[in-house]
Amino acid sequence: MSYTFLSLFSFSMAQQEQSFKVIEVCNIEPFHEPSQSPTSLPLTFFDLLWLRFPPVQRLFFYELTNSPSFFYETLVPNLKNSLSLTLQLFLPLSGHIVWPIDSSKPIINYVRGDSVSFTVVESKESFEDLSSNHCEASKRHHLIPLLKTSHEKASLVSIQVTLFPNNGFCIGITTHHAAFDGKSSTTFMKSWSYITCSNPNLENLTPCFDRSVIEDHYNGISEAYVDVLMNHHGPNNKNLKVWEFTDGLKNDAVKSLFELSPSNIQKLKNHAKSEMKMKVINLSTFSVTCAYVISCLAKAEEPKDEKVSFIFSVDCRTRLEHSISSMYFGNCVVGHIIKLETKKLMGRDGFLSALEGINEGLNKVKNGVLDGAENWVHDMLNPEDIFKLYSTGGSPRFEVYDIDFGFGKPKKVDMASTDKTGAFSLSESKNHNGGIEIGLALNKHEMEAFSTLFVQGLEAI
Repeated sequence: MSYTFLSLFSFSMAQQEQSFKVIEVCNIEPFHEPSQSPTSLPLTFFDLLWLRFPPVQRLFFYELTNSPSFFYETLVPNLKNSLSLTLQLFLPLSGHIVWPIDSSKPIINYVRGDSVSFTVVESKESFEDLSSNHCEASKRHHLIPLLKTSHEKASLVSIQVTLFPNNGFCIGITTHHAAFDGKSSTTFMKSWSYITCSNPNLENLTPCFDRSVIEDHYNGISEAYVDVLMNHHGPNNKNLKVWEFTDGLKNDAVKSLFELSPSNIQKLKNHAKSEMKMKVINLSTFSVTCAYVISCLAKAEEPKDEKVSFIFSVDCRTRLEHSISSMYFGNCVVGHIIKLETKKLMGRDGFLSALEGINEGLNKVKNGVLDGAENWVHDMLNPEDIFKLYSTGGSPRFEVYDIDFGFGKPKKVDMASTDKTGAFSLSESKNHNGGIEIGLALNKHEMEAFSTLFVQGLEAI
């Protein structure tokens, strides 16, 4: 068998009173190990940049009206077998990140018998509520699979499938940021869904693990990152535990999805072109979306700092000196930071102020995406200024709403890891109309304020 069964739980009365119960925990091994597959992979400086960042968590909700017996006897075995086949293409993901004593850098290492954790859960929560555009954040936490990390090693991916009897199911995936960026994570999910549906067309989803396309051109940056990481709370700190955000949301946090339709986006662009005159020539959907969200957030949260910071990610696959394959698997993203004046953001022209700052940041990226790269890890660990931080994750280009495991496209895709980081997520509209979906978690009163500002701001333009 290509997966190892670990346990089928018998439940105590206390467990039965919970809103969910764990049905099964098992380890899924690759179906077959290709003879030429690598058993270890170096981490590039792109990977090292995210080594201690919290894992990324996504939830995919699917409607399913079949009986629970169909779920347990047909769907789950199919998902296990197809995951095993998928890991044959993504063999390193079954392994771990380790930092060998004789190695100057951590590596991804795979040995025979390594596997991916696969958990099956049954939930008593309302599928309709959790798959809607607004829900209590805490009610989704039991849908998120845990990723095992320790001082010595860290798993790369963990999967959980949760049944809502007679209503639907949810596939949760947690990935280590040093092994996956958003593009890689969705490539993995798309490959798994294709194989689940017995779709043989994997041409455009075959991963490229060739690290030389990055290491050969940017020698020296990795060493600078390792030096900073080892001396942070060091010396010789080879700890592979990831950071945890302790300033999470309160118990009354709400997770909501908002949408900017194509007409909304065009309206924002037209307003910016009219008001900013010659300051902006080309306006992207990304820049106007982020600017509008940040201006609404600042008004809703009323930060006390004189300035706020905004970090956005840039995919470097086509921006390096030598472009690399779009199917390059690993990290090939960097974070760029800009500072914005709080008073201006909260003012009448907050959207325009944010847009001007974001466009200036994007123009700097165009002129040199790796400018100052050797200092990025140091700057993240030792920030000169600590301001209110806004950030974004995901991308409409990932097409997460196309990930179909044979029961239709997702009703909802939720980037759950942003609950604690405070970031807002971006994806394409679930309606496939060219719009942008924005996901964010806020405390109830802040969410009410943000919702009002989001709607009224569009009406006022």
